[in-house]
Amino acid sequence: MAPLLVPNLLAGQGKAIERDPAWKPAPTRPVVCRMRIGNIELGPRPLMLAPMEDVSDPPFRAICKRYGADVVYTEFISSGGLVYQAHDSVMKLDIRENERPVGIQIFGGDLGQVRQAAAIADAAEPDILDINFGCPVRKVVCRDGGAGILRNLPKMEAITRAVVEIATRPVTVKTRLGWDDNSIDIVRVARMLEDCGIKALAVHARTRKQMYRGQARWAYLRDIKKQGLRDIPLIGNGDALSPEAVTRMFEETGVDGVMIGRAAIGNPWVFSDAKSFMAKGTVPPQPTWEERIGVVAEHLDLKCAWLGERRGVNEMRRMYGGYFKGFRSASVLRARLMKAATQAQVQAVLEEFRPEQAVQRPSRGATVRASLPHFSRPKKQRVNAHQKQKQERKRGQRQPPVENHKASHGAQHTPKVLDVV
Repeated sequence: MAPLLVPNLLAGQGKAIERDPAWKPAPTRPVVCRMRIGNIELGPRPLMLAPMEDVSDPPFRAICKRYGADVVYTEFISSGGLVYQAHDSVMKLDIRENERPVGIQIFGGDLGQVRQAAAIADAAEPDILDINFGCPVRKVVCRDGGAGILRNLPKMEAITRAVVEIATRPVTVKTRLGWDDNSIDIVRVARMLEDCGIKALAVHARTRKQMYRGQARWAYLRDIKKQGLRDIPLIGNGDALSPEAVTRMFEETGVDGVMIGRAAIGNPWVFSDAKSFMAKGTVPPQPTWEERIGVVAEHLDLKCAWLGERRGVNEMRRMYGGYFKGFRSASVLRARLMKAATQAQVQAVLEEFRPEQAVQRPSRGATVRASLPHFSRPKKQRVNAHQKQKQERKRGQRQPPVENHKASHGAQHTPKVLDVV
């Protein structure tokens, strides 16, 4: 075997050594850089809680933060609501120290209102100020808010520059691929937004026309990363529904961070599960029933402390579906929880419900005995037919068949002739 010449940097001479026949080069690993949003350092592959209306409020943000969310965002806030001091809009500016880094997200299609709202939101001292250019809801897009701005890119640029000019902290943007398939120009849009001065871009890999239907098109995220952005991080969003999907998004697209939305509703453990899978290749065991009930009770307690008992109990009802999804007796438990009118009643239902009543459904691969439903004629049709016959007999409208009529009376049946005009 030919010797391998290794340079001796100290002596300036080469030194011949024999190469081990069993030697193999170490497998190369992708270089994972630490992500930064302006002056905020997040580390490699951070996970974000997406801004979601009626979901990402202070109670839920605190719980997600504890289970591994690196950045959390408020619910999106109407610029007009902030300008006119609407109570619900102002409440959404409430952020806590244990949430940081936290971003406040605003939306609106009126440049003047967005300017004023940006100043109001900036005064609340978030770590990040985010602009929503991605909400697909009709009542938002009809006035160029959310994804509606994708039909007017010059206006999108003007609003972004105005917010960057006013804000004293990093500004980020969340948007979609385009309004529809015919208007996708996200690579150019991404570069335009970076030129406006934003410090990070989050992209939901669907168009507005898709809403949340169909499959998110991650290939566009890869294009944005390679051809669009130059110096700012890209955050991927869309179909990051499991720890495995989160890992695939990082590996297949090269995004710097992943934003998790629907998968976190009623499942704050998705953040810690995803981090475990990325680090070790395994997902931790599912939380015990006691832990799950404890988190629900804590969530309710935080909501009632923030909103008051009556409103907190009512708004918590929309979260039960996510927390108990996949359990065979979940509908029974949810029905009881929906009837509870006070925090004490909800707590009593949670404590009385036994874990053995909540056996998880079998996985897709499990063998489940199939059975066909019993077919019978709808009862309503049978009853209606009987009633019709009864009514005909009562009114004397039921006539015997023609053959019987002939045999009984020996008369020739003469059909009725109608004059046609």
